[in-house]
Amino acid sequence: MELHSVTLHGHRVGLCLGGEGPVLLLVHGMASSSAAWTPAGSLLAGRFTIVAPDLLGHGQSAKPAGDYSLGAHATLLRDLLLVLGYQQATVVGHSFGGGVAMQFAYQFPELCERLVLVGSGGLGREVNLLLRALALPGAGHVLRLFCRASLDDAARTLVGWARRVGLGPTPAGEEIGRGYSSLIDAHSRAAFLRTLRAVVGFDGQRVSANDRLQLAADLPTLIVWGAHDPIIPVDHARRAHAAIAGSRLEVFEDVGHFPHCEAPERFARTVTDFVSSTEPARLSQQQLRERLQALPS
Repeated sequence: MELHSVTLHGHRVGLCLGGEGPVLLLVHGMASSSAAWTPAGSLLAGRFTIVAPDLLGHGQSAKPAGDYSLGAHATLLRDLLLVLGYQQATVVGHSFGGGVAMQFAYQFPELCERLVLVGSGGLGREVNLLLRALALPGAGHVLRLFCRASLDDAARTLVGWARRVGLGPTPAGEEIGRGYSSLIDAHSRAAFLRTLRAVVGFDGQRVSANDRLQLAADLPTLIVWGAHDPIIPVDHARRAHAAIAGSRLEVFEDVGHFPHCEAPERFARTVTDFVSSTEPARLSQQQLRERLQALPS
């Protein structure tokens, strides 16, 4: 996969592109970036066209003082696909990116061929206490104290020593470390807090798709979760699977919140099998109307 960038609405959007075939739009989680998809994306690029953007406020993309809602991110992804010349995509979203992926499918059903939710937000109230605490007023001051270059340098030194004796960090630890490092930058930190507070409060996740999951019955949906996810409980996966008719559920044992980083080979096989064995959705306005009319009043 190769690094690229485009300018949309006056803002730089960084992204990784690679491969050839049906389009996979890979949407990373909060305080993450397209780099999180590198292990699995490199494997998937053998069968698919990979489009892995950095959401606004993340990675190499701009970090404006703007709208970081799910809807705003979904709209930017729509515009990105159109600018790149892609008509449809299978949308794969991890954690916060799962919420963005569901919002994308809801706002732009004609562009979404399939949906893959990976440790996704937006499927229940429960979420890790640390994220809830960071949604409180004043959390920005705490982050500024703990996310400093000197601490990051010290952590990198310790990791270097550990690697030399064969005790390097796990893939999940590496991804968490990249997220921590990104928060040293003041603009990234501000974007992180705006993103977090758009979906999480101290009482848990504020945004839920549970009342609309029935609309996904005509959209091939795969749900992938780590059995030991410490951020969002695996029960959310099971409830979503029960609510979405025809969906598939894959729970990875001995995996936490990052299945695509912790078990990239299995993840790539699972996604490849899912895409290969399902027909892309071709949702019409009539189908959507019928689904909406069938929702409980």
